[in-house]
Amino acid sequence: MPIIKYSIHESGYVGAFGTATDNHIFVSSTINKAGLKAIGSALGIECTPITVALSYLVGIFSRANSYGIVLSNLATENEIKAIKEAAPDINVGIIKSSLNAIGNNILANDKVAIINPEYSAQDAKEIRDILGVEVVKYDGGSFKTVGAGNILTNKGLLINNRCDDAEQAEMERITGMESIRTTANMGSLSIGLSVIANSNGAVIGSETTGFEIARITEALKIDD
Repeated sequence: MPIIKYSIHESGYVGAFGTATDNHIFVSSTINKAGLKAIGSALGIECTPITVALSYLVGIFSRANSYGIVLSNLATENEIKAIKEAAPDINVGIIKSSLNAIGNNILANDKVAIINPEYSAQDAKEIRDILGVEVVKYDGGSFKTVGAGNILTNKGLLINNRCDDAEQAEMERITGMESIRTTANMGSLSIGLSVIANSNGAVIGSETTGFEIARITEALKIDD
């Protein structure tokens, strides 16, 4: 199925545990075989279990697209080596910024990366080089943690309910996509931490309501 409700380590914040592209799903190495199979089935590709920063919070400490994966500067040399071996077709790199919750601060697909405006010009350049896409600093006023509060795939854009009309219009301009506002996990604005998604499907936090799932499905253009 392209859509499943799921919990990881008894948490509905599944996006904290993984980052997905149309070619790779990087998830916590602590997820069991049944979990890896369920996530892989929903997203249409096999999972690659990893750690980043000696942590299972892969979705917090990394952000990937089809061209690369940006890792927190807390990632170890062994972790970087393991990811390069598991995914030799993409760039693997770290940025040295103190904003090391990468997944919270970067929103990306295969066309653009929207980043926390507090990243330096050098950080932005390194993100561009790793992900191979245009990088746009954006402070919508309501949020700087664009990755935690929004979802972007190659097919759709989903933004959190705190975004006002001007912010929504600017996000749509940057991405070239129409968007839908929603929450997840029964009212949470942290929709980026509540979902792992790619063009094929979505793994949605277990506390998410039917109405929220409908909004997520519509925005990401996922066929059930």
